[in-house]
Amino acid sequence: MPSLKDLKNRITSVKSTRKITKAMQMVAAAKLRRAQEAAEAARPYAERFDALLSGLAASVGNSATAPKLLSGTGSDQTHLLVVMTAERGLCGGFNANIAKLARQHAAALVKAGKTVKIITVGKKGRDALRRDWGAHYVQHVDLSAVKTLGYANAQEIANGVLQRFEDGEFDVATIFYSRFENVVSQVPTAQQIIPAVFEESEGASTLYDYEPSEEAILADLLPRGVATQVFAALLENGASEQGARMSAMDNATRNAGDMIDRLTIEYNRSRQAVITNELIEIISGAEAL
Repeated sequence: MPSLKDLKNRITSVKSTRKITKAMQMVAAAKLRRAQEAAEAARPYAERFDALLSGLAASVGNSATAPKLLSGTGSDQTHLLVVMTAERGLCGGFNANIAKLARQHAAALVKAGKTVKIITVGKKGRDALRRDWGAHYVQHVDLSAVKTLGYANAQEIANGVLQRFEDGEFDVATIFYSRFENVVSQVPTAQQIIPAVFEESEGASTLYDYEPSEEAILADLLPRGVATQVFAALLENGASEQGARMSAMDNATRNAGDMIDRLTIEYNRSRQAVITNELIEIISGAEAL
């Protein structure tokens, strides 16, 4: 049975931990509002941009002049996985869920005889996949020094991916991130960005005439589309990370409070037992005189 001093020290330690988790929860809540606004503001632009590209892609179809980013290389042997996670932990299962989805996707590709290459964005994803898939790493993007994510960060990642595609290093590229739903729900998502994949858009080619040709416009817009998708994924990840951290720190604060209550009860009972024993000793000594 622990002594009164041990119990008191443990109660003090848990109270200090609760102060830290409560502070982290409040910081995450403040950051979440800004990150959520940024993610939600980017969605309409990304959706309209995809709708435009979808209409252009439908007009071009499978023509021989279609840009390579749309038609692909004609093979799907080599896959590039861009796994985007957080630079920091203490955010529940946010990082682990993205890494798990990427791990399952990579395992399925290898089982099918495909070649897998991995780019990690965020330290936690790199650490989570290193043991099983470290040999497949080709690049790591460190964003730990970036305070506020901007389009320039996404463009830098996209340019690296596009350059690798131009050099023939892979055939298919997929990004992995977590789509923000709400504070308690973030959905791990895999999205193919090269070759470009769009939902069917009915009637887009009959409503507009494009100048210059659809192929020329696509050749210019598709690289921007890759950067836009990466940027939207980074913003979704940012909101998801703060939502997951806020929820995790709230749970930790509640658990710390419950532990303090249990330890306090145990401390009071132990203290009462010590006092009772001392009284018995005093009474026994008095009766012996």
